Amino acid sequence: MARTIAAALTPLRPGGEELDLDAVEPYLRYLADRGVDGVLLLGTTGEGVSFSLSERKALLSHTASVSPVPVLAHCGAQTTTDTAALAAHAAETGAAGVAVIAPPYYQVDEPALLAHFETAARACAPLPFYVYELEKASGYAIPVAVIERLRERVDNVAGLKVSDAPFAKVEPYLLDGLDVFIGAEALIGEGLAAGAAGCVSGLASAFPEVVASAVASGDSTAAGQLRASVERFPRHAALKAVVRARGVPMQEDVRGPLRGLTDDERAELLGLVA
Repeated sequence: MARTIAAALTPLRPGGEELDLDAVEPYLRYLADRGVDGVLLLGTTGEGVSFSLSERKALLSHTASVSPVPVLAHCGAQTTTDTAALAAHAAETGAAGVAVIAPPYYQVDEPALLAHFETAARACAPLPFYVYELEKASGYAIPVAVIERLRERVDNVAGLKVSDAPFAKVEPYLLDGLDVFIGAEALIGEGLAAGAAGCVSGLASAFPEVVASAVASGDSTAAGQLRASVERFPRHAALKAVVRARGVPMQEDVRGPLRGLTDDERAELLGLVA
């Protein structure tokens, strides 16, 4: 059965400088009650790269202890040392799996990228390891050859999250024997038809029932249209505003340099998605 995984938001206290751990459990319950099968913590939607290692470890430890659904930990960081430390911590805290994006900023060549992923996968073994492909954020695409060689070198490579678009950029990563999760909501239907295992969706962080319905039906038109509407606003603050408006005790605050909504943007957003 195809799975719906929400790319979870990270609750922050007013001002955005402190984690709001008190909001984590009610937020995860909100997601679970509306149809998600798991959450990805500290990914792109969760502002993961904006937090220190100690903050990421604290959030993961707390989330793993209270979550009603399995927790995948995004452990990608700028350096291999930090990435491996986060991956090892995820295994220690009871996470269900680890995902790692290609390090941003520097365009890492194939030997270095393979070594990076291998070190991270070994650090969390035997926990399932997922390669996180997002060319727009990394600045470069992960070569398929790196993934194939990684499978030969470690035993815990379970699959990928692929957040690229259009579908022609996703298709090469649909490798036999790996669970591939679609990141772009508009492509969920096409991905499932081609053999994807489900989705890891940023939209599901606020609209879990919309994405779960798309996965169940194989028709992701409405989910794609809703994502396009949300993208008109500062996305992270917009998704938090929707969650707050739906009764979850989460602040809209984000970690700078991301910005919050203006009063006019908030009114337009909530009117649009009502």
